[in-house]
Amino acid sequence: MAAARSALASAGRAANEAVSFVVFMLLDALEVLLCLVYKVADYVAEGAWRPCYCSSSAVAAPGKIVVSERGGSKVVSMLSSTKLLLEDISDTLYTRPSLLASAAGSSPPSFSRRREMARPSASATTLTVHSAIVQILRGKAAGAGDDEHKPYPSPRWSDCHCANCNPADADRLFVHVEGPHDGGGTEEDVLFIHGFISSSGFWTETVLPHVSREARARRRLFAVDLLGFGRSPKPADSLYTLREHVEMIERSVIERYKVGPFHIVAHSLGSILALALAVKYPAAVKSITLVAPPYFPVPKGEMGTQYVLRAVAPRRVWPAIAFGASVACWYEHLGRTVSIVLCKHHRLWELAFRVFTLYRVRTYLMDGFFCHTHIASWHTLHNIICGSAGKIDKWLEIVRDQLTCGVTIYHGGDDELLPVGCSYAVQSKIPRASVKVIDGKDHVTIVVQRQRELARELEEIWDTKR
Repeated sequence: MAAARSALASAGRAANEAVSFVVFMLLDALEVLLCLVYKVADYVAEGAWRPCYCSSSAVAAPGKIVVSERGGSKVVSMLSSTKLLLEDISDTLYTRPSLLASAAGSSPPSFSRRREMARPSASATTLTVHSAIVQILRGKAAGAGDDEHKPYPSPRWSDCHCANCNPADADRLFVHVEGPHDGGGTEEDVLFIHGFISSSGFWTETVLPHVSREARARRRLFAVDLLGFGRSPKPADSLYTLREHVEMIERSVIERYKVGPFHIVAHSLGSILALALAVKYPAAVKSITLVAPPYFPVPKGEMGTQYVLRAVAPRRVWPAIAFGASVACWYEHLGRTVSIVLCKHHRLWELAFRVFTLYRVRTYLMDGFFCHTHIASWHTLHNIICGSAGKIDKWLEIVRDQLTCGVTIYHGGDDELLPVGCSYAVQSKIPRASVKVIDGKDHVTIVVQRQRELARELEEIWDTKR
């Protein structure tokens, strides 16, 4: 019987690989066609077509966009005085070999080669940068008064134009606050960070309503919509790097509400931002709770960003969640098409769902899934999930060696998107971390179907004296 099951499993894997190869070959061809379609559509709707990441073009960062060396890091300076570290930009944005190229064994060019040196100068080192990145930086500079280049319109023609998706305050995130805004009468705060293609509703509609009155009396609860998602700003001239996400959280929560000692609770992609915040505020963080953290230790000799891309998006049709992740990660224009169909018309989809279910099912998960733009999801996915591959190891070591706060990790035993091994890998870096695997729960139901239990467990974590 065991031999039969093993043979059946092997046959299933072989069939999955064969079907996946055909499907993704077709998607590669469709992506090329969509690239041409969107160039024409952008030119008609916006007066110019924008370079995309599927091209291999790279240009020198000239004039108003200067690349300089600062403390060993490459910094892009623009008219607006905004600075962006090039190390924050993942090469997976523009280095994604087709399935045919991968099958042939061709290796993708390295990030450093795609940004090789152009010409040195006395005050700055000018580099060649992918043309799509330069175009976005030029648009950002144009927003600061440079008339030489047109900025991206925001929202773009392919994005939703409703007020909910385009808040009037474009400088701060949407923050759900429970407790006195000035912190009066409270001892500490709790920051909830959602995952990819989600919103603060992931927490405010599940865990927060079940936090006890006693816990609320001592704490303020904050849940944010990350930059580009939910009711937060969705600038078309942002590269949605880790630095931009963290700075927006600082400006919108920590500085605005004068947050003191605080706990962090984060799901999936939010776990990366949680670690970055913990390392930046080591004395203030009292506990870290991660739910399904996307941590993939990179084997020696592997290029971290590309390894994580293949781990998160294996280009397989089964399981379905892996297929969705693969489409989102590998296909810029196909992802934009999905965004136009779902996100641009999210109000219609939400209404149809409510009518179909006779208004008996709450739609907060749909709200979070639909309320984003493609440029936000595309850059966040690559620059945070893949781009942090070379940073997480160092952050985990800092948490292990320099922070004394407790670290708790939850993971669904049936999570098909991020394997349980991700959480155990975090524990291997932070031995004091506690890993709790919940059988029968997946990437979403680890929270959504056990909100009461999780709220109670979180209170126990917050009350633990360390």
